[in-house]
Amino acid sequence: MKKSLKRLLVSAALTTGLAASAAQAQERVFFGIATGGTGGTYYPLGGMLAQVISNNSQLADKKLSATAETGNASVANAGLLGRGSIESAFVAADVLDAAYKGKNQFKNKPITNLRALGALYPETVQLVAQPDIGKFEDLKGLSVSSGSPGSGQWQLLGGLLSSYGMTRDDISEDYSSFSQSADKIKDGNLDASLITAGSPTASLVELSNGHDISIVPLNGPAVDKLLKKQPYYAKTVLPAGTYKGMDKDVETIAVRAIWATHADLSDDVAYAVTKALYENTDTLAKVHVKGKEISLETALESVSIPLHPGAERYYREKGLIK
Repeated sequence: MKKSLKRLLVSAALTTGLAASAAQAQERVFFGIATGGTGGTYYPLGGMLAQVISNNSQLADKKLSATAETGNASVANAGLLGRGSIESAFVAADVLDAAYKGKNQFKNKPITNLRALGALYPETVQLVAQPDIGKFEDLKGLSVSSGSPGSGQWQLLGGLLSSYGMTRDDISEDYSSFSQSADKIKDGNLDASLITAGSPTASLVELSNGHDISIVPLNGPAVDKLLKKQPYYAKTVLPAGTYKGMDKDVETIAVRAIWATHADLSDDVAYAVTKALYENTDTLAKVHVKGKEISLETALESVSIPLHPGAERYYREKGLIK
């Protein structure tokens, strides 16, 4: 009887332990962040943000476990959110606005379940080219990469060409990614590429370290004309020394990146991840210089779509929304 009782107690303990382990596993809530290609800024910052969320978020008695995933940047990320295929994503402000309102590349196809968590940092438009190319007009007749057709960057190139009195027929258009464009420029198989990302951009740092490049200015009356049509872009300066061989400041434009989600994300999760981001910006700043430009004070800049209620609750607590 004693042996039988002992076996029963051991069995009960094992069963209880297994049940507790199973219950513990069920209490983990997974949260994905769609970023961009490995050669841009979205990816490294997304990876660190995932760590910040995993290490600093608690959802009642559940554990938030975040992961960053490579993606095809803003337009594709907006589509992922619209389908509910991922919990959150980084999207440029102009693309997010167009997606929600059904404009431009989303014409007559609005994604109305999009919600904002908060603004991140300005993404700099960098026209990188072979060293003998000094101004936008020099691109006529040359090969230029604009990224995926229909992307925000592809649309921006079209707008720039129009502002400079040119069309897509005036260039040989290439659709390579950031990293692919950098490799093609290095190998002499591409003349220029439009890259919109936080600076310094990893693929351009690597390129400039082994190859002479030109960062072409985007300024003057043509750019002023563009900004009137696309108000989400603003003038900015890429500082001298951003890339090897860049010995003077370069005038260009930038658009703010937004961290977005969809309406079906729970309020508690949205609150927890928003709080994790804006209360741990010092950690993000250690990963990339653009992390230093993420702050609670600018969390609502360029946000033109509805906030997620969970994020809104956090901003009300902090006094950003009355």
